[in-house]
Amino acid sequence: MFELPSGAEIQSIVATLQSNVGFFIPEIYLSLLFMFLILLDLVVKGRKNNILPITTLVGLAGTLFFIYQQHALKAGELFFGMYVLDEFALFFKYFFVLSGMLAVIVTMADEQFDREVKSMGEYYALIVSMVIGMIMMASSADLMMIFLSMELVSFTAYILTGYFKRSPRSSEAALKYLVYGAVSSGLMVYGFSLIYGLTAETNIVKIGAELAASNPNSLVMIFATLLILAGFGYKIGAVPFHFWSPDVYEGAPTPITAYLSVASKAAGFALLMRFFFVAVPHGGVPIENKLSIDWKTLLIFISIASMIYGNVVALWQKNVKRLLAYSSIAHAGYLLLGIIVIDKFGTQATLFYLLSYFLMNFGAFYVVTLIANKTGSENLDDYRGLGKKMPLAGAALTVFLISLVGLPPTLGFIGKLMIFSALLAKGSLYIWLALIGVMTSVISLYYYMLIPLNMYLRESNMHDDKEMNPGILAQALMAVLMILTLYFGLFFTPLADFAKYSSAIFGAVLH
Repeated sequence: MFELPSGAEIQSIVATLQSNVGFFIPEIYLSLLFMFLILLDLVVKGRKNNILPITTLVGLAGTLFFIYQQHALKAGELFFGMYVLDEFALFFKYFFVLSGMLAVIVTMADEQFDREVKSMGEYYALIVSMVIGMIMMASSADLMMIFLSMELVSFTAYILTGYFKRSPRSSEAALKYLVYGAVSSGLMVYGFSLIYGLTAETNIVKIGAELAASNPNSLVMIFATLLILAGFGYKIGAVPFHFWSPDVYEGAPTPITAYLSVASKAAGFALLMRFFFVAVPHGGVPIENKLSIDWKTLLIFISIASMIYGNVVALWQKNVKRLLAYSSIAHAGYLLLGIIVIDKFGTQATLFYLLSYFLMNFGAFYVVTLIANKTGSENLDDYRGLGKKMPLAGAALTVFLISLVGLPPTLGFIGKLMIFSALLAKGSLYIWLALIGVMTSVISLYYYMLIPLNMYLRESNMHDDKEMNPGILAQALMAVLMILTLYFGLFFTPLADFAKYSSAIFGAVLH
């Protein structure tokens, strides 16, 4: 029979919650910023001024101060084990806030919003809402909190994807995103229910301890792992959970495409690493001691399939956003290689690769946005001759694409080098995975370089008198992103040290 808690128990709960609030300041601040932007929109009305985006930028920048202050706090579980503050969570807090700021900047540069949207309304508030959800995904340590944070991100992403209401392409993308998201969430929750049935726990630390101490049913564990991977795989856009990616990336507003390809993908990886490294740290259990099919083995197949499929299908793409969508599927495969290693070096390599992907992919989408403003097209053939008409944009996009391939002296080269080094350091059995990664990177060289080929070696189809200058501020940001991609490709130690610091939380559970 259910009994109400006593007065002493209620006081204890309240005291615990009050003591934990101090560890939750950035999330509270972002929630207040979200509400403030909604109220500000009621006052401002319309988008002919830059009050909303500038307020969002300033507000997100202020979040960085509160996150920085959390370095002085002791790592540990909060709110009865449902939430956690550690170095890993802090890494992703910085990552998501900076991603939100870049998404706002790219939105300010995208002239398509002027043509498609009469009022931005809640757009910037939804970006902040998505930042909150992704931060909570990276810090969740309980099955219920994982589901709630994922759904907050998902529902916000559905709205932002279809924000061009008058565009059939955008509406179709939002609908497909919603359908695939609903199915994957249902599968993931069913997997969670099986894990709960085996352990009677929702906290991932306690789940890990219970699985290590007991002898769970192997078939149920593998079935649960498959279902949970369906949810996580959808979020990271890996094969065979990638079907939504090309259409959504092509149909969504370009700033949202960039945001989803970088931040939402990183949130999925944060959740995947925290759940499987902590809840099932050794991969799982064999079937009748004969056939070992665990989450690590599954991730190996998913990684290989993502690298091959993403790079090969990208060869036939004529739309640049769609090309980058298939490229994003391939990069999910490269990131999974670092997770497969299941050690601290592999985790460091994965986090470093995410940082490199953040710069080069946001940079690429930013240039694509500026080019679309002037040409009105995202078609590869319409990039002909742009190297002469938009010299800085052509140079910056070439640098970002070289970095996406993984060639020196860019940051992308260091990212892939660290991933492959983590594989080789693990032993001879992982050499073939590194070889597949190298060979698929060679394939990517072809379709990435088609863009500079069109820009520099083919004649333009447009009139020579058409104004193609994107503006001083846009060129300045392009130059900054390009310089950072090259600078950190040569002097990468600060980023590598930060990634190593952020992976320290896994030192006790990885072997």
